[in-house]
Amino acid sequence: MRRICFLLKVRPGRLEEYRRRHAAVWPEMLAALRETGWHNYSLFLRPDGLLVGYFETDDLEAALAGMAATGVNRRWQAEMAPFFEGLDGQPDEGIIPLEEVFHLD
Repeated sequence: MRRICFLLKVRPGRLEEYRRRHAAVWPEMLAALRETGWHNYSLFLRPDGLLVGYFETDDLEAALAGMAATGVNRRWQAEMAPFFEGLDGQPDEGIIPLEEVFHLD
């Protein structure tokens, strides 16, 4: 299982709404994530908007492609895109895995 960590930046004026949306993620979105190989997925938000995402997957490319092929993900990404700074495309296209340099098992 590969551990994936990534960073995004939520616009300062959208932090509360971002929190509200993630307190009520659509059940279809949750199911799609599970079905496409996303495990142990967490998002952490700093007060200045720095978002740290973490998930585990057997195959990153397959997990991303699987979600990209779902209608629910297209709808979710379209709704979430305005929340982020510095993205040219959809938020899930901004997932650039950080290099893991240490892990304590």
